[in-house]
Amino acid sequence: MACDKCKSERTLNITAHCSDSFCMDTKTSDGQYLTYNDYVPEDLNIGGADHISMTVCLDCGKIQGEFPIDEETVLGRFFRQ
Repeated sequence: MACDKCKSERTLNITAHCSDSFCMDTKTSDGQYLTYNDYVPEDLNIGGADHISMTVCLDCGKIQGEFPIDEETVLGRFFRQ
């Protein structure tokens, strides 16, 4: 698979099984820190359900997929406020 940014063929596929123990945190534009503990989100280009799955370019470092992901999408779908 070629990188969708720099077209390098040097990519690394990462997979993991986390069995309901996925955690992520973020800082919002207003400085608030939020933490999410649940299944792996489907809409962040990092996997879904119990699996983390992504491809990273070894030349430019880009995680493959559709980015950027706006703050409203992340906050609205994944963080309980």
